[in-house]
Amino acid sequence: MTDHPLVPEENPSTESDEAAAPTPNPLDPDAVTQEVARQLLDPVNSVVRGQRVVVRQIVTTLLAGGHALVEGVPGTGKTLAVRALAQSLGLRFGRIQFTPDLMPADLVGVNVLDRGRSEFIWREGPVFTDLLLADEINRAPAKTQSALLEAMEERQVTVDGSSRRLSRAFTVFATQNPVEYEGTYPLPEAQLDRFLMKIVVDYPEEEAEQAILEEYAAGFRSSDVETFGMGARMTPEELAGHRAGVDAVHTDERIRGWITTVVRATREDPMFALGASPRAGVALFMAARAEAYLSGRDFVTPDDVKRMAFPVLRHRVVLTPDAAVEGREADQELRQLLQTLEAPR
Repeated sequence: MTDHPLVPEENPSTESDEAAAPTPNPLDPDAVTQEVARQLLDPVNSVVRGQRVVVRQIVTTLLAGGHALVEGVPGTGKTLAVRALAQSLGLRFGRIQFTPDLMPADLVGVNVLDRGRSEFIWREGPVFTDLLLADEINRAPAKTQSALLEAMEERQVTVDGSSRRLSRAFTVFATQNPVEYEGTYPLPEAQLDRFLMKIVVDYPEEEAEQAILEEYAAGFRSSDVETFGMGARMTPEELAGHRAGVDAVHTDERIRGWITTVVRATREDPMFALGASPRAGVALFMAARAEAYLSGRDFVTPDDVKRMAFPVLRHRVVLTPDAAVEGREADQELRQLLQTLEAPR
């Protein structure tokens, strides 16, 4: 296979809106090309303006078979990105607004007594979907958060002793507002560790904001998928094939060793009161393979690991009180840490 250059995260693909070509067989290494990235990323980037890095990380989460915590102020396109991705892949989209009175049964479903038939009827909860947006997850009490995290981990729910499987494509994108914490229930570190990534959504550039206004003037509405101007570009079966392609990406022994080195180094860094767990190493390994696949390669490079280290590790490390008082951030310390570690050649 011809080696492809690493696609920069800031400009991973063009925003072409032309029809996607047939999906190549991802199990064939020669078929892993940047055409795959174009098919997966371009439809969403054509709807969500100015958030190319966020879109790429959302797609990477889906390909890696994980879940993501998405943090950003309201109105930056978090819901729109997930809805557009579901539309482009022909997947079901569901949204739950988390509130303090939300109960576990409101998520997973409940057996309801049918008095006319004298029997219980199962009514599915909103977790029975493909892509689920858990909006403001930190506003629900711990018991409800745990119910969702169990569904994320096991991809099944158990009610009254009966287990029911969720969709194989089931992926949770849980949002948090970084500036409003009154009346919230912050996720403890053990639950944060269940998310493959923490994706930070910032404000778009001025040019992108202007483009958003132009699209609304032309009739676009983020609440109406009919105005997105796209149908399903891929089938769920093709998505499963791409996931299999990610599993086939080769990771050299030296790269695997370096992932372990990076994770263990967070536990020795004096700026971190809590370092990353072994599960973080698995998550970094999975995310790096998905990133390599999107970059058109069937092998992982150190740059893939470096790029994924921030979204994979930023919510798994805890700064010391002194570092927090100084205004330091996890990404800043992770960047300095990676600069001190020699990557394999």
